[in-house]
Amino acid sequence: MKKFDSINVVPFIDIMLVLLAIVLTTSTFIAKGIIPLELPQAHAKQMKQPKFITISIKKNGLIYLGKTEVTKDKLAKELFVKDKKKTNIAIRCDKNSKFQSFVNVMEIAKNLGFENISIVIKE
Repeated sequence: MKKFDSINVVPFIDIMLVLLAIVLTTSTFIAKGIIPLELPQAHAKQMKQPKFITISIKKNGLIYLGKTEVTKDKLAKELFVKDKKKTNIAIRCDKNSKFQSFVNVMEIAKNLGFENISIVIKE
């Protein structure tokens, strides 16, 4: 029987180099969070921003449309006349307000046919 005095490390080095290449390639995507691209520029007019409505719900349940305090019925009447397709709604709700107040506002917006409803949060 032949005794092994040495080990051939060349295949091991090849595998390690391949793994190193994979790690270095993926780490650039992870570090930047996106794939780096040089985006082209266009010299066209800016796109028209959609209409944006802010609805705020205070801790005590008061509802504001923009900066004006409204009731649920008044909110429904004000939203009824808006363009449902082009209008975005942002709901700002105090974290200590009752969840039912939030549900009421969402229900009004959904029943009127609004599709673009966002919830504003703090990051």
